[in-house]
Amino acid sequence: MGEKVYRTMKSAGIGNLVIGIVVMVVGIATGTYIIVNGAKLLKRKSEVLF
Repeated sequence: MGEKVYRTMKSAGIGNLVIGIVVMVVGIATGTYIIVNGAKLLKRKSEVLF
């Protein structure tokens, strides 16, 4: 009985770890993309007409 509990906890822990890593990677990639696009907009600020 106790072994089943530990297996369940292990699989839940591994799943949470994988989801956390994926969320971190996506967050870092999104942040980098936003910073690069913001820098491009600032660089061409004089070309933008309103």
